[in-house]
Amino acid sequence: QVQLVESGGGLVQAGGSLRLSCAVSGRTFSSFLMGWFRQTPQKEREFVAAISWSGGSKYYADSVKGRFTISRVNAKNTVYLQMSNLKPEDTAVYYCAAEEDSGDYYEDLDYDYWGQGTQVTVSS
Repeated sequence: QVQLVESGGGLVQAGGSLRLSCAVSGRTFSSFLMGWFRQTPQKEREFVAAISWSGGSKYYADSVKGRFTISRVNAKNTVYLQMSNLKPEDTAVYYCAAEEDSGDYYEDLDYDYWGQGTQVTVSS
């Protein structure tokens, strides 16, 4: 059984930084495409960033490009999302997800496993 556990969320002022972590267990981590999504009560879940199994390909939503960085350490079964220059509109529950097959990295329905989410709140 695959488990994803996010950590690192919290409250931060606008312009600040946070690093989210997602630890994966239960399967070979290096075989997964890993993604981060976020959701608020007012909006549907949206793609934030994704990284290929090797880390060689990274993808970002336009809204976070240049501010967020996704990375992974396969030896630690962990994927990270470094968030900088945070804005109030980044406030959301952030979810880590893993995809086994060759789906679309931006499509949440293509992901097979999900974490429980971690709250990020950015105050103005």
